[in-house]
Order: sequence, then structure tokens, then C-alpha cells
Amino acid sequence: MRVKEILRTATQAWSPAAHHPAYLALGTSAQQLDASFNTTAALEIFEMDFADTSMDMKLRGSLSTTNRFHSLIWVTFGMGVDGSSGRLIGGGENGTLTVYSPEAILSSADDAVIGQSSKHTGPVRALDYNPFQSNLLASGANDSEIYIWDLNNLSNPMTPGTKSQPVEDVCVVAWNKQVQHILASAGPSGRAVVWDLRKNEPIIKISDHSNRMHCSGMLWHPEVATQMILASEDDRLPVIQMWDLRFATSPLKVLENHTRGILSVSWSQADPELLLSSAKDNRILCWNPNTGEVIYELPTVNQWCFDVQWCPRNPALLSAASFDGHISVYTVMGGCLEAQQYSSVDKISAAFDPSDPFGTGQALPPLQVPQPTAAPTIIPPLRTPPKWERRPIGASFTFGGKLVTFDNPRSVQPAPSPQPPRQVYVSQVITEAEFLQRSRELQATLQSGSFISYCHNKISSAPSEAEQDIWRFLLVNFEDEARVKFLRLLGFSKDELEKKISSCLGKKLQPNGHALDVNDLAEKMQTLSAQRSDDGSESAAPPTDFFSQIQKEKTPFHIPVSADTDGLISQALLVGNFEGAVDLCLSDGRYAEAILLSISGGEELLKKTQQRYLNKQTNRVSMLILSVVTQNWKDIVQDCELDNWKEALAALLTYANPEEFAPLCDTLGSRLEVGGTEKRCLQACLCYICSGNIHKLVECWSSQRDCNAPLSLEDLVEKVMVLRKSIERLRNSEVTVQSSVLEEKLIHYANILANQGSLETALSYLPHTSQQAEVQMLRERLSHAQGAAAQPHHPKAPAGDATSAPANTHTAAPQEPFPPAMPPQMPRAGQPAMPPVFTPQAQPTAHTPGVPRPASRHSYPQYPAAAPGFSPSQPVGGPLVFPPSSLSGPVPPLSSAPGGMVPGSVPGSVPMMPTPPAPGFLPAASLPPLPPSSLPGGPVPMYSGPLGPQAAAPPPLGTAPPPTGTVYPPPGVGYPQGGPGAPGAKTYSPSVPPPPTGGFLWIRSHREEEGAHDGWNDPPAVRGGPRSKKIAGEYTPPAPITAPVMSLPAEGAVPQDRVQVPPGAPQEPSLQVLQQLPAERVEQKEIPAEHMILKSTFDSLVQRCQLAATDPQTKRKLDDASKRIGSLYDKLRDQSLSPSILSGLHEISRCVSARNYQRALELHTQVVSSSNFSEISAFMPVLKVLMTIGNKLGV
Repeated sequence: MRVKEILRTATQAWSPAAHHPAYLALGTSAQQLDASFNTTAALEIFEMDFADTSMDMKLRGSLSTTNRFHSLIWVTFGMGVDGSSGRLIGGGENGTLTVYSPEAILSSADDAVIGQSSKHTGPVRALDYNPFQSNLLASGANDSEIYIWDLNNLSNPMTPGTKSQPVEDVCVVAWNKQVQHILASAGPSGRAVVWDLRKNEPIIKISDHSNRMHCSGMLWHPEVATQMILASEDDRLPVIQMWDLRFATSPLKVLENHTRGILSVSWSQADPELLLSSAKDNRILCWNPNTGEVIYELPTVNQWCFDVQWCPRNPALLSAASFDGHISVYTVMGGCLEAQQYSSVDKISAAFDPSDPFGTGQALPPLQVPQPTAAPTIIPPLRTPPKWERRPIGASFTFGGKLVTFDNPRSVQPAPSPQPPRQVYVSQVITEAEFLQRSRELQATLQSGSFISYCHNKISSAPSEAEQDIWRFLLVNFEDEARVKFLRLLGFSKDELEKKISSCLGKKLQPNGHALDVNDLAEKMQTLSAQRSDDGSESAAPPTDFFSQIQKEKTPFHIPVSADTDGLISQALLVGNFEGAVDLCLSDGRYAEAILLSISGGEELLKKTQQRYLNKQTNRVSMLILSVVTQNWKDIVQDCELDNWKEALAALLTYANPEEFAPLCDTLGSRLEVGGTEKRCLQACLCYICSGNIHKLVECWSSQRDCNAPLSLEDLVEKVMVLRKSIERLRNSEVTVQSSVLEEKLIHYANILANQGSLETALSYLPHTSQQAEVQMLRERLSHAQGAAAQPHHPKAPAGDATSAPANTHTAAPQEPFPPAMPPQMPRAGQPAMPPVFTPQAQPTAHTPGVPRPASRHSYPQYPAAAPGFSPSQPVGGPLVFPPSSLSGPVPPLSSAPGGMVPGSVPGSVPMMPTPPAPGFLPAASLPPLPPSSLPGGPVPMYSGPLGPQAAAPPPLGTAPPPTGTVYPPPGVGYPQGGPGAPGAKTYSPSVPPPPTGGFLWIRSHREEEGAHDGWNDPPAVRGGPRSKKIAGEYTPPAPITAPVMSLPAEGAVPQDRVQVPPGAPQEPSLQVLQQLPAERVEQKEIPAEHMILKSTFDSLVQRCQLAATDPQTKRKLDDASKRIGSLYDKLRDQSLSPSILSGLHEISRCVSARNYQRALELHTQVVSSSNFSEISAFMPVLKVLMTIGNKLGV
């Protein structure tokens, strides 16, 4: 589109690119006349001023010259020196070469002409300057005259060599744009000569074989040193030829679109893909010389343009000089012609004087200009953006912390060569390296399960003591005897306490842990016996007469019946009025007698007496004693001083039942949190860790720490994930938390992870039930970024999430068990196996009348969960076996009462609960022991004894419900009490009959089986020998035991004596021998027919070895192997072995049948090394033992 216009018939030259503003110099063109036949000549300079919206250009300077110009050029020589604008050099029609000073012309100074030479004999039609040395100028004229000028001295020009033959006019000269000593010249004959100025001779000549190539223009490629173009003025061959000096036999490319001869060409120095040409067909075309296509055509008038030039300063502008006397400036970026149309109308109106146009004295009426009906003309720009509009380099951040960069490297290859593909670089930008590293460590821990070592590392690297305490508390959750270790962290150790008590009482603590020396006691008893032998008669009385002798030696005593206190007490006792006797004792200050009497008066009287006594006590420990006796820990938690928070938490850890432990810890934490200080909030966090309350932990931690920073947020997420995994470990099921605060933090955490490029981890932390648009969009972007379609519900990830589940609901599907640190059948040394207690499914409809529902707890499962990582000792669906009986008498069958209930009145019987309606419930192979202390006010038992190498694990989903009468372990035992999220279940108390709860078995103690009932303060019973056992009238033998129990000795064990512990004394865990319970036989699955050969082969091997074995050690190994090989048959029944393992077993079986034990052992090694150890660890060691023994015995 045309933007400026000048009415001149002139040769043009643009100011250099470094000059500002852009000027256009016009010299009167030779051999052309305007409409006035003016023969004067001038050199004028116009300014490009786009602030002026008119088409006119402002004339800044003019100089009259004696010669008209064939050529004009503006060079950079001397530019910037003393304000110089370079040099204007004109080639005159009489062979004169004149050098002008542009700044002198602009200032109308007299010294505008700097230098002049008339060396040429004819018109100077060609001029060009060296781009590397601006003082070097080349000129061409008639008779093949070419001179090289030094602008510092015009007196002695040089020639590039001898004149080319035949001689002809030089119409164009051009310096190479890449090599400074290469010059080219061309004449009308179409022959181009390339000169090497170092040798002063031509090095190559280029000519068209058609001999119709009349050259009107020649240009070097701006970037490729060996390429040039030649334009033909001949109407018979109106083409532009592109030549490569390396292939000079024929043109490299021919640009054909003009219909008549080409008059002028100009190659853009800003974009080598833009080449201008004007021809006699009145067209100005813009070419892409690399492709040969026309990419733009300028709208021109019907006139020839004899000269086109690109503007160096503004690469989008070009100027065209036509024979009709117009110099037009165009832009290749397009525009609108509406403004130009009105400007033409205004110019016509201004040509008339509206006051008196013809001297008539009448005003001229306004000019009536017809309004255009057509829309303004829109001139489109170039088809493709030019190089100066393209970004030379670009960078953009995209989702996932990716940085996308690109650049446009300068191509140095010739145009015909294939261009290298442009590259886009995608790199990952990590701004939070420490955050990302810690996140990866957390993910690795969540996947490997090495939480203990992770917590130890956190403790060692913690920056403060408070941070260490938090990680110590989190570590305890993954260890056994959680409550005992919590107490130690709070500063309460049983061993240290015993030492202090002994010191206070003046006793020496003995190595056996008591203040009594056994040797000293034996010595005293021996002395006492010697004294009795000296004082007594020669014939001592037998021991059986001891009690009768005591009766004879007592003196008579008097029973008062007077009206005083003693008499009234005696009278009340004689008539059985225990309540009155207790009231009299209390009023007289006889508190010991009152408590002793209230024991005989019943439990209600005992409670009243205790309450009245404790209410009168006002010492410092009275409130604690009151809470221990009454089990009312709510008052301690709510009313104690905050400085005693450790003592309050220690009391909860020692005494609180599981179902009330968590709420009480939360209450204590809430009180500490209200304190507002950072110290109190950290103490509250410890309480929430003990209770397993993730929601409160997040809220408390966020109230004191700015969790928006990545590292601070990582601190919180680490604690939440570790605490969550510890709860899942105790429950063996997935934990869901209803917490908007946690959900917000996890969303922010996922965003940071996504920005750091950890896309998969970020997706695992997104709450999959959230309906927020932000979360859904982020999930979709993460899914697409990983190459997967967005899922409405992402599968469960190892990290965890916050959900919006109802407050009293818990997940129905248990998650995959946590991987053990050692093989499932081999618990770690010193660490007891977790008792197998399972989590039932919630059944909202099925409910046994008269059976209270289990107490619900906020969003947590209501029953204990098995410790993960242990495989069951019995196959699913197999017979249930228990340890040999240690009961006092025979046990009636489970079906002896209606509904599967065993009457509790039958002596020696064990009360059974109805089968729970929850599906997927599998009884354990062995039951956890009943804690020794089940008394009112006694501490909560903490289990620590080992159960052997195998413990039961939760059944897979879909397992059939157990038969009626299946025995279940009691709630409240079988897990480390006091751990996070400990399920709620009340322990058994003799004073209150245990209600039937969900079908669990309440196991009676040994002494209850014998019918003995102890008081709360009775001394331990002395077992002097076997006691008679009560047998029910109708005795039915129990179901037979079909297989030994691996976790306990088959011959049974003598039950330990129950030790009476004073109320309120924390005690270490102890292991009790399990009581034998009968079990109904459950039919086993059949081994698939194709695998029966394995059972027959290995059983045959066991039998042959047993017959051949002679030494006891080998026999014991074979007996053990015959039992443990059953785990293989169980897996065959369940069809849980992979095809590769089954194939290896069949190969081993064939080798065993052929007595090739060496090959069988080699196959055994291959199977073990290529399989998952947890899948084969139960039976492959047994097979190796059997084959080794078989090979040794030669059977």
C-alpha cells in the first residue's frame, strides 16, 4: 500500500539504516523530461514523517547541480564523525563522479560538494560501495570502464583488471555481501563478470546460452556468498535468473511471472526471502527467491517503474520511481485506502479560492463530493511474516514447569540445499529443588514402607527440639507397645519409677526388679523354721493341723452392743446393714473399715463409699486418685492445668479405653490449642498424633505455620502422610479424612508438584471426590500431560487424599496390605507379630435385637485391624484350628444352645456371641490372650507377646461369611493400644456383665472357668496342686483338631498365675497362654486336577524320607516340613501362584520323581531368583529341605 508520494522524475537513494530519521535523496534523472520540459538539475532530501497523515513528504534540503544523475547512492563513510550523515555520491551523465555532504545540503551550506572526478569518459550508470570498507566505491560506465575509488582520495582510482572483451556499457556493479574482495559487474549483453580484487583479474564469467539475456540488474545474495541474481530487460525473456558460482553452467533457479522486460530489482537486506522486481508490465512483484513464488504484488498505476529500492531503516518500506514523474513509498504490511481517498478530495478543493475564484465577487458554493458507497479498500500484507517480524528467539512457560524455547539460527547453506528443521527445545525448570527432593523421598517411603528409617532420618535432621518430638511420636506409631513408648517420650518410665519408689521407701532395688532379696527371704525363713523346731515339741504337728491349732490358740473376744459407735457398728453388721455400718465408720473417720465393709455390701455401696471418701480428701493427688478409681478422665483432661498436659496425656495412655482415648486426647489438644502460643500448638499436635486425628493436626499446624511456602507445606504433608500410613497399618484399611483444610493444602501441594514437573505424584495427591472446577481442570491437565484421558475418579494413589465423606462413615474396601520389612512368615527379631483382628463391613440393616451396636467414632473403622504384612496360617475356607485346651473342664459344642449361643450357666463353658452379619469376615487361626488385669480402675492392657511366625491376615473381598458359631477375638486387645486411630472397644470388667457386641467372644479368665470370683483387693491365689474340675451334666466332646497350630506349641503350656496388680499402677505388657476353643470343620477347596501331581510327588518324598531317616534331628526336620508343605497346597487350592512359578514346580516335581535331586535343586534356585519372594517364601525353603534330605538319604 502506498503511504507517501513525491512528484519528481528522479533517481533515488535511501539514507543508511543507522541514520535517523529516514531520509530519501532524489537526484534529477538524466535522459528524462517532465511535463514542463525543465532542463535544470537538483539534489533534494526528503524526510519520512509518519506523524503527518498526508501523502506528502517534507523537503528538508535542496542543492542545484550542473549535471543530472544516472545513479545515486548514500554511503556510511564518515557517518557519526562530527555529526556527519555519511556521503551522497552521484554518477553524472557526462562521466562526472561527485561526492556530496548530506548535512551541508540539509543546512543549505556552501560546501555541499566534497569531491568530484571526471575520470569516466561516459555516463556513470552503476555505483556500489563495499559493505566491509565504506570508503571503497565501485563505479561503472561506458566501454567496460570500472573504477575502484577511495573516498579519502578521489584522484587515483584503480581498476579491477583489464577491460572485459568485447567492450560494452557497464549497467551494474555489486560488491559481494560476504567476501569483501569480490566484485561483480554486468552489461546489457547479459554477461556477468566476477572480479577478485586481490588478483586484479576476473575469476568467472556467467552468461545465458540463449543470448537473449539483456541484463538490467544484478544483486548478490545477502547471506550466501556464491549466489547472485540477474534480471533480464528483454521482453522475450522477462525472467530473473538465480546463479550459484559453484554450478555456473546453468541458472540455479528462474523466476518467471512478469510478462515484459524487468527494469529494476532490489533484494531486502533484512530478509533474504524478499526480492522486489519492477517491469514494463506495470507490476511490482515481491518474490521469495528460495521457493520462486510471488508472495506479494503492490497496487500501482499504469506506469513503468524504472527503479525500486528497499528502505534500510524501515525494512517494511520501499520506494518506486516511475516514468510519469512520481516517487511513491509503499509498505508491504498492508493498510486501508480510505484516508488516501479523502486526502485527494481535500487537495482538489484546496486548489480553488472559495472567496473569489473568477473575480466575480461571489463566494464559491461548497464542493459537493459524492460519498463513496463502497467499503474502504483493505490492502492485505505479505502472505508470510517477514523476518524482521519473526521472533529471533522465543521462550514460553507451559504446564508442568516446562520451558519451551526456539531460535532462528542463521542459515549458511545455499538455497537449493535442504534447510535443517527448526528445533523447539522443551526443558524442565525446577525452582524448588529441595522441595522436589523431599517430595521424592516421601514418595519412595510411601511405596517401600520404610517408615521407621524415614522417621529416624527426620529426627536426626530436625531443626528444633519440638520438631524432633513430633517425629518421635510419629515413629512410635510404627513400633510395638505404642502406649508404653508414648509414656517414655513423655518422661514416664516404669524402671526409673521403681528406682525412685525404692529410694523413697529406703529399700534397695534388687536385680529382679523388686525391693525384696530372694536370698535374704530364704535365710529368714530358715531361721524361723529353726526357732520353731527349738521351741516346739519333739514331734512336730503335721502341716494339715496348722489351721486347727490357730483356732485353739486364739483367746475369746467381746462383741460390743452398746450405744456407742462400736456397738452400733456391731449391731448393724449383725443384722446385715452394711450401709449403716459404713456410714458409722465414715462419720467416725474409720475409712479403712468403711471401704472393707463396703466390699461385702456390693458394688454400688463400694462406689458410694469410694466417692464419699475421695470427696473429703483435699491433697494434691486426690483428683488423680478419684479419676483412677472412678475412671472419669474427662475431668482430668478438662480441668487440669495446661502445664500438666504431659501428666494428663500419660494418664490417658495408661488407663483410657480405646473408644474414649481418641476423644479425650482431642479434648486435651483443643485446650492446648486455645492457648494460642506456638509452644502450646506444638503440644496440641502431639495429642492429635496420639489420637490419630489428621484433621485437627492439619488445622493446628496451619494456625501457627505459613503453609503456602513450598517447604513449609512439605513439612505438613510429610507429617500427614506418615500419620495416615500409621493409622492404615493399625486398621489394615484405607483412611479417609473429612477436612476442607487438608483438601485445600493438598490441592496447593499438587499445584506446586505439577509446576515442578512431578505430574504423576501431583495427580496422586488430588482429592478424587472434589467437585471444584479448579481441581477437575487440574486433574484433566495432569492426565493429558501424562498421555492418558482424564478420569472422573482417579485410582487410589499411595499418597492419600482428603474426601468429603460423611462424618460417621468409613471406607468399605480395604487397601492393599502394607509390605512388611521382612518375609511374612518371619517377624523381626524382638518384635511381636500383630494379633489377627479384622475390620468388618458396616451393615446398616442387619442388627441382632438386644445386642447394642458398636460405638461409632468419627470417620474411623470401629473394630481393630490386623497388622499388615502377615499371611494367614490357615487357607481361606479351611478348617479352623486352635491350641490344645487349657480350660478347667470340657466344653459343650457350639450348637448346644438355640441360635448358636452357649448357655453361660453351664460350668466350664465359654459364652459365645452370634455370628456377625458382616460379609468377608474370616476368623483368625489363633486368638490373642486376655490381659491379666480386667479390674475396675486397672490400666489398659498393652499386648506385646509373640504369636509365632504366622499370624492371620485379612481375607480378600468377596470371601464367604464364616459359619455360625465362629469364634472371634475380643475387641480392645490384639493391637498396640493407644496408637493413632485405635478402634473403640471396651475392655471386660467383672463388675458389669459384658454385653454382646457384634459377635465377638469374651474369653473368661482361668479362675472364672473354675467358678472362683475374687474381690478387687484379694491377694493372689496360691496354687498348691491340681484342683477338681466341674464337668457339665451332658458332655459332648469338642470338634477334633485337624492340624497343628504353628504359632503355639502343640503340647500346650501351663497357664500362668494371674497376678493381682494394684489399681492405677502402669504395667508392662505380658503374654497369657491362649485357651483352647473347639472349632467347626470347614470344607477345603479341591486342588485343581492338573496340580494334583505336585501333592502326590512331594507327599511321597516326605514319606520316603521319614521311613529312611534314623537320626532324631532329621526326623524333626521332616515333621516340620510335612506341616509347612501345606502352605503350598493352600496356594494351589486358591490358585494364587503365577504361571511361571507353577511351571517351575512341575519341572521340580518331574526331577524329584526321577530321583534327579541335583537338577531339582538347580531348578529351585532359578525359580527363587526369578520370582516374587513374598509369593514363594512359605513353601520354597521347605521344598529345598526335603530335596536336600532326599538326596542325602538316597531315596
